[in-house]
Amino acid sequence: MRTVFRHLLTPLFVALLGALPAVADAAQPDVIRIAVPDLSAGSKPAAGGVVDVLRDQQLLEKEFAKDGIRIDWRFFKGAGPVVNEALANGQADFAYLGDLAAIIGKANGLDTRVLSAGVRGVKSYLGVVPGSGIHSLQDLKGKRVAVFRGTANQLSFASALASQGLSERELKVINLDFNAANAALAAKQIDATWGLSNLLSLRERGLVELPVNSRDLEGAGSTQAVLLGTGDFIRQHPDLTQRLVNAQQQAVQWLRDEHNRDAYIALVASTANWPQAILRDDLAQENLANYFDPRLDAGFVSLLQQGVDLAAKERLIRRGFQVADWIEPRFLDAALQQDQAIQAAR
Repeated sequence: MRTVFRHLLTPLFVALLGALPAVADAAQPDVIRIAVPDLSAGSKPAAGGVVDVLRDQQLLEKEFAKDGIRIDWRFFKGAGPVVNEALANGQADFAYLGDLAAIIGKANGLDTRVLSAGVRGVKSYLGVVPGSGIHSLQDLKGKRVAVFRGTANQLSFASALASQGLSERELKVINLDFNAANAALAAKQIDATWGLSNLLSLRERGLVELPVNSRDLEGAGSTQAVLLGTGDFIRQHPDLTQRLVNAQQQAVQWLRDEHNRDAYIALVASTANWPQAILRDDLAQENLANYFDPRLDAGFVSLLQQGVDLAAKERLIRRGFQVADWIEPRFLDAALQQDQAIQAAR
């Protein structure tokens, strides 16, 4: 009996020993992979906002260098849809994403959690061919309009249309990314596009008119962005997740300080190869403390829920879900409490 027990115990002991390296690896990965849509107009990748500040100041790299953990920034020109593919294929641990792409991923079964707001109320613009006679969203009926499907751009356009009692079905919508849409608009191959601040550069050259933006629509048509974490990484490495959110908070504080407005504009302009004048114009009416507010407060959660509900109504996703079940505020709450403690001690 003892011999049988000893024979059973030996392979079990060996199996347990073999499992130890896996446990150690789970406790400390060699790399943290972060997926981001590439919004740059130049050769260097860029995403604006907190991503560009994090990378410029090397905040995550400095935080994890002492543990030998490398930060792998993965930029994708294909924007949200390609970032979702990376998440689905286990090629990313975190992602900075616009609202619709994040919503589509969650609705399609991606195990993600919203860890913080990235930016809120990003302005969108209606760009039209000069002299087209298009002065409002109502004038778009039957027109050829370029929209970047599968991204926050599509959801913001649906929101803008809905605010005026319209839907995509009343238009001839063409799926083009931002650069292709701008080129098509300049060549008068389409009648209009719904885009971001890069349309301001076309206006400067007289290639486009901008009759409407989301601010004119009292916020309808604006976009939000979030920081996502995968469920697997958060469950296996809650300590690393907390440290990442803590480090991000340093960038957020810098962004929300009005004294850094010019420095931020200069940073994005140099990184993304965008003219400073355009960025300054786009942000002129924005309160940066509100714009880059990371909190998952009731207002932001409500905006995300409206996005989910609208995406379901417009059949951009098969079924809706409750954002309250998606958000994971504990890491940000802890980071904010740490900030308050530091401020109180000064």
